[in-house]
Amino acid sequence: MVPYERQQKILSILKNVELIKFEELKKEFTNVSDSTLRRDLKELEKNNKIENLSGGAIKILSAVGEIPISTRNTLNNDKKEKIASLAADEIVDGDVIYLDSGSTCSLLFKEIVSKRITIYTTNTDIFALGGNINSEIIILGGLFNPINSSVSGALTEENLKDIYFNKCFLGVNGVSDKFGVTTPTIEEAVKKRLVKNHSDTIYLLCDSTKFHKLSNVKAFNLEGVTIISDENDLKLSEKISIIH
Repeated sequence: MVPYERQQKILSILKNVELIKFEELKKEFTNVSDSTLRRDLKELEKNNKIENLSGGAIKILSAVGEIPISTRNTLNNDKKEKIASLAADEIVDGDVIYLDSGSTCSLLFKEIVSKRITIYTTNTDIFALGGNINSEIIILGGLFNPINSSVSGALTEENLKDIYFNKCFLGVNGVSDKFGVTTPTIEEAVKKRLVKNHSDTIYLLCDSTKFHKLSNVKAFNLEGVTIISDENDLKLSEKISIIH
């Protein structure tokens, strides 16, 4: 079996189990030496196909595309509600925050809109959300993206250049200790980067299904960021704080 065939077989195995120990993987390649198999794994990692985790485990890196917000609103709701509740505990009266687009951020909006805070947002889903509103809400302009109910682009970036936040709450499509925060579009990546650079405290609202996933465009590295999630991740928590 040539290297390409072995590597494709490794990816095929990982697509079915997602995570596997090296010792278990070896059993699928009875006539291949450990050193040869490790070279294949290094090549796959170099090409951003897999990630070698601590403890000898191997995990596939999925490319995460842009899922319509109507679909995302139905996925992992228990996880997202827990994250929104934890994030709301980080917000106090008087805060000036940025609230990103995304289904988890929309749930957070419901939790905090009764607080006496200032909310800047590009999340157009909030137009459909009611509740007892005590917050001051500023909707930033830009190009509307119906897939994720968000605005972004040059006008949004121009608005953000002169605004600063003491806290921001950002949605993500993928997060990895190696590749940082990734998102499907350049516009969303630039917007998140601007907000991060203009915020005192940066929170990522990220359910555990997005850990070690990779989307198309890098927004920023994980330094200086706190993740709020439904559960912990040992590899990520070695690098940054995770509230769970």
